[in-house]
Amino acid sequence: MGIGGGIVLVVIGAILVFALDFDLPGFSDDTLGVILMVAGVVVVLLVLMLQSQRNRTRRTTGRTPEDPPVL
Repeated sequence: MGIGGGIVLVVIGAILVFALDFDLPGFSDDTLGVILMVAGVVVVLLVLMLQSQRNRTRRTTGRTPEDPPVL
């Protein structure tokens, strides 16, 4: 699940909180919407954090100083 999945969770949660009004047995639809929005925000933040960590990683080749330069 990437950034798109997190955004989808936020949108579905917002629809449940702000647009729909129905009763689910056991808990409120607003509660489910808030849970989905929070989960979506957490997913987006985790993906962004992992992506920034991946961008800071240096990759090296197995070249030694004696190898000729690559053109």
